[in-house]
Amino acid sequence: SIVATCHRYNATGVSNDTVSACKAKGGCNNDWVLSLDLINADPNGTKGLTLEQVTETFESFYQGTAEKAGLCDLESLIPRKELLEDLYKKCDGKMAVVTGRPRKDCNKFLELHGIMHLFKACVCMEDGPWKPDPFPVAEACRLLGVEPSQQVIMVGDTPDDIRSAHAAGCRGVGVATPEDVKAQEAAGNEFDAGKLSQAVKGCGDDQNVVVVLRPGFEDLLDMF
Repeated sequence: SIVATCHRYNATGVSNDTVSACKAKGGCNNDWVLSLDLINADPNGTKGLTLEQVTETFESFYQGTAEKAGLCDLESLIPRKELLEDLYKKCDGKMAVVTGRPRKDCNKFLELHGIMHLFKACVCMEDGPWKPDPFPVAEACRLLGVEPSQQVIMVGDTPDDIRSAHAAGCRGVGVATPEDVKAQEAAGNEFDAGKLSQAVKGCGDDQNVVVVLRPGFEDLLDMF
C-alpha cells in the first residue's frame, strides 16, 4: 500500500526495496507518515500534499473500495495457528499484539484468521507513542499483568520493534520477512543476510544479543 500510494502521487522511484531500506533505518512505524515522507523525497512526487490526503489514498488501497478489493485481503497469517496456540499455552495465555496499525485493522486481521482469542491485549496506533518508544511494549506488559524482563519476548521484523522492546526492559527477537528470505536464498545467501534482518541484529549489544528467526518463527517455542 505504501508503494501504490507513492506511485499514485507520481513518486515512481519508490519500490519495496525503498520501503525496506527506510524501515531498516528505523523511525518509520507509521505507514501513512512514511508514505508522505517518501512522496516528498521523490523528485517527481507531488508536493504540498497533506497527511490526511495521503492517508485517505493509502486506506483506499489497503482497505479497498466498492469496485476493488483491498490489499489487506492479501495478507496471510505467517505463523501456523497451531504454533500460536502452543505459544499461548506456554505463556499461560499472556500474549499481546503490538502494532503501528489502527485498532480496526488489528481486530479485522485477528478475526479473519480466527486468533482473536489468543491475544489478551492489543496495543495499537491510537493508544500512545509509537515504536521505537518503549510505550507500546510497556503498555502490553501492563495490560497482561507482567513485569518487563528478559523473560518477556517481543517478536518483530524491524529495528523499531527491537528498540521498543529493549527500551521497555524486555527481550527483542527478530523475524525475517518471507520476501527477504526468498530473495536472499535465491542469491545463495543465508536467510537473514538481508539489510532489514541485519539492521534488526544490529540493535543488539553485549547484554541484548538479537537473533533473527525464519518466517513463522517455529523456533520461538524453544525460547520458553
